[in-house]
Amino acid sequence: MPIAVYVLGLSVFCIGTSEFMISGLLPDLAADLAVSIPDAGLLISGYAFGVVIGGPVLTLATLRVPRKTALLALLSLFVVGQTIAALAPGYPVLMVGRVVAALAQGAFFGVGSVVAVELAGPARRGRALAIMFSGLTVANVLGVPIGTFVGQQGGWRTSFWAVDAVAVLAVFGVLFLVPRIPLLGPHVGIRPELRAFRRARVWVALATSMLTQAAIFCCFSYLAPLFTDVTGFPAGAVSPLLMLFGVGCFLGNLIGGRLADRHLLANLYVGIVVMAVVLALLSLVAHDKVATAIVVAVFGVAAFSINPALQAQVMREAGDAPTLATTTNTSAFNVGNTIGPWIGGGVISAGLGFTATAWAGAVLAVLGLGVAVVAGVLHRSGERSEARTRPDASAPTSA
Repeated sequence: MPIAVYVLGLSVFCIGTSEFMISGLLPDLAADLAVSIPDAGLLISGYAFGVVIGGPVLTLATLRVPRKTALLALLSLFVVGQTIAALAPGYPVLMVGRVVAALAQGAFFGVGSVVAVELAGPARRGRALAIMFSGLTVANVLGVPIGTFVGQQGGWRTSFWAVDAVAVLAVFGVLFLVPRIPLLGPHVGIRPELRAFRRARVWVALATSMLTQAAIFCCFSYLAPLFTDVTGFPAGAVSPLLMLFGVGCFLGNLIGGRLADRHLLANLYVGIVVMAVVLALLSLVAHDKVATAIVVAVFGVAAFSINPALQAQVMREAGDAPTLATTTNTSAFNVGNTIGPWIGGGVISAGLGFTATAWAGAVLAVLGLGVAVVAGVLHRSGERSEARTRPDASAPTSA
């Protein structure tokens, strides 16, 4: 695998750490900026909004820019956003910095995915995407705990500066280690990229991504209170348990990357089924500490084993214009990340308890499986239709 793919993974690690570490810093941020914790929590929503809106817009703006130039520009924009956040004198400027950094994420993931596949070749598409997006799982395993610890010891601004420093290193890595990749042929442009969205297969693939992510975050967002209030773990055990989930995510991402290259749809179906079963099982064993720890680790494996397949599926259905579709898939992930916690919070507010979030996640996973099956049917139907319209080279010619 080209070293440039690992450089892209380092870049994703920086972006993922910045996105998720804010959760561990909320009390410190709220106290330092004299705002409530719910208001500080809006920094997470503001970031998600920036990803959803900024990704497609910046992708369209960079379609006619060489891929390497686009990556450098987007990663530099992320550094600017991080710097604004680190220097923010108050809450409003910090929100601006968060949104600016988020604008780069969706487009970077989209362009970076195309570059990773181009460098690795179509036969290793899933593995390349798994390596690149393993940056997100490493961010959850190492980046977020370290960023939170650094912020607690030296102030939240120190965490932002630390991520900024690694991001600058990633900029130089892209500059010197990622080769120049020309625009991918005459099809590149706004219209061809938008035409990909005329295909129902693309929208169904995006819906699969959204529902599966909603299933994951419906439960994951409330694991901490489930551990302490239901299972009976002490508060100090929450971080190691979440790290155990992160290790499962890392392994699942690597496994899914290899399977996606060979059996994309089978990988997707099996992964979603396992995730639904594990979520249902979690609600049943939540009162047992050992069983809960094991199921949480398996939950991480199942949840992230489907990520390479989800990304590869959207790229495949988009055909020769994958950049905007891949970026929009990142937006679909973030929509799911928003819907899932909202549904989980709803079942808790209804008095059903923290274990109900796992059941709700299982239901969302089943819905995602249904949509994934529809995506598979549409894909096979599309392949047959294209085969019928393709000239038959074996047909006899007239005398």
